[in-house]
Amino acid sequence: MLESVLITIATAATPLLIAAMGELVVERSGVLNLGVEGMMIMGAVTGFAVTLTTGSPWLGALAAIIVGALFSLLFGFLTLTLVTNQVATGLALTLLGLGFSGQIGESFIGRPGVRMEAISIPGLTELPYVGKLLFGQDPLFYLSIVIVAATAWFLFRTRAGLTLRAVGDSHSSAHALGIKVIAIRYMAVAYGGACAGLAGAYLSLVYTPQWVENMTAGRGWIALALVVFASWRPWRVLAGAYLFGAITIAQLHIQAISLSDLAFLPGPLLWFAGVVKSIPAQFLSALPYLATVVVLVLISRNRRLTMMNTPASLGRPFVPDR
Repeated sequence: MLESVLITIATAATPLLIAAMGELVVERSGVLNLGVEGMMIMGAVTGFAVTLTTGSPWLGALAAIIVGALFSLLFGFLTLTLVTNQVATGLALTLLGLGFSGQIGESFIGRPGVRMEAISIPGLTELPYVGKLLFGQDPLFYLSIVIVAATAWFLFRTRAGLTLRAVGDSHSSAHALGIKVIAIRYMAVAYGGACAGLAGAYLSLVYTPQWVENMTAGRGWIALALVVFASWRPWRVLAGAYLFGAITIAQLHIQAISLSDLAFLPGPLLWFAGVVKSIPAQFLSALPYLATVVVLVLISRNRRLTMMNTPASLGRPFVPDR
């Protein structure tokens, strides 16, 4: 029972983790892209459509990565080259993605998809308690952990990562040192879009292998909040993603369980369980988003900690000739 719950939490956390890691790199470069939701939904519909057409989830995931990167480059062209407002452009990108994906995916609604199969390692996957959790997950789950480790290594152990962080902290100083600020930000934005597209593909290929309009259901916004929650640190994003995944799964289990299943509990706990069960299902479904708001409010109270870790040039436009 516990193993199945943990597997479900990992499945719910993986798309949040992948999308948040991409956005972390983008924001570390000094760019604020609020279009994560739009790129995720485009990745979801593209991954599902290509997989259904070719029969290969791997081609679907690759197509989702490409589409996510292309969408992010549209954002990059508008904000980095034409110097439009990053907040407004990101919101427009989300609206574009939601509308365009609905148009593309109209003919795929209700059609069964092709699930990306989980990995099975003989002798290890069958281990009690931890076998399926550690050795029987889908490939994108393991890729998400690799992305976290690789991003942490890149940002804090390589010269290129130091350069990217320097651009995010002070683009004027970086430019004065001869660093190509715009080029670095374009690469960061493209990487963030690729991760968002892959996160969207995870939803339609692993989480629920089908296409449903607006199936991202606000996960892009949670991924954005995770970056702030983690203070722009990769391993903290991992912890935050699993925390929010646990909250998501908890509200589903609360709605599904019956009081008769909890009859073994002592009287006070059984009474408390009855109170929880009486909470409207709509409120329980909103728990992950409510938790997002609460976390952001708590973080904002410690202004010193927030400002210490925030990239100093985040959201500020850069024009070399000014």
